[in-house]
Amino acid sequence: MTKLQHSLYLGIMAAITIAATAYFSYVGYTYYTLPLEERFYHPQYDWFKASGVYGHGLGIIGTILILVGVVLYITAKRYGYLERVIRLKYLLEFHIFLCTLGPIMILFHTTFKFGGIVSIAFWSMVVVVLSGVVGRYIYLQIPRTISGRELSLKEIESNQEEALRVISEKVDETTLSQINAYSVDSKTNRASHLKMVRSLLEDQGISGKELQASLQNVKTVMKLQHRISRLDTMQRLFKYWHVAHRPFAIIMLIIVTVHVVVTVGLGYTWIF
Repeated sequence: MTKLQHSLYLGIMAAITIAATAYFSYVGYTYYTLPLEERFYHPQYDWFKASGVYGHGLGIIGTILILVGVVLYITAKRYGYLERVIRLKYLLEFHIFLCTLGPIMILFHTTFKFGGIVSIAFWSMVVVVLSGVVGRYIYLQIPRTISGRELSLKEIESNQEEALRVISEKVDETTLSQINAYSVDSKTNRASHLKMVRSLLEDQGISGKELQASLQNVKTVMKLQHRISRLDTMQRLFKYWHVAHRPFAIIMLIIVTVHVVVTVGLGYTWIF
């Protein structure tokens, strides 16, 4: 997937989420904005209420989206059966999409009325969604293979050395040492580094496509150096992140399961 395709992929998911939220808000505005004690008198009360065809349907579809998002991502990550179809990074983003849209639908299913055990499930869901966004950021900071496997420090350093080796074939040792110094120096910003490196490469008679290729290798070295310096911190943060994400996700799923069982037991089977 190219950068353009990836941007389009993210854009479509964001557009669907925003459009769905706007639609649910628009069609039910007159109902959701009424005080709880007055909703019974709304002409479409039987439609929008949590047990109504529309409200109940939102709850069912939202729950299905969450379950699909969770099960698909966890099983694909553990067993790798989708490696040839989609990268784990993109699957994670699809997981976040489903587990964002699903809770939004459930929010409208509740008609913004929370109480008892349902409120615990809702706030657990909020924590899961917010921590999921944070988790995605941390996940992307940890270097990985194309299949999504986390790279070790040794593998990252090996990749960095390979990038430097390619550059060394085109410049002398003095210039290579200077480029390497710029790459590991975190005090000067990246743009200034690249400007100085470009000047060094041009002094070596490198230009055109060869210059662009060399600069790309330098960017890779800088990027890997940045990742190396933050690797330990990000790995620890990712471990701590699970403390917030997993338990609340489990709590949410347990309560939702209980809610569904009780609802069906009371005869609320939607349109069936």
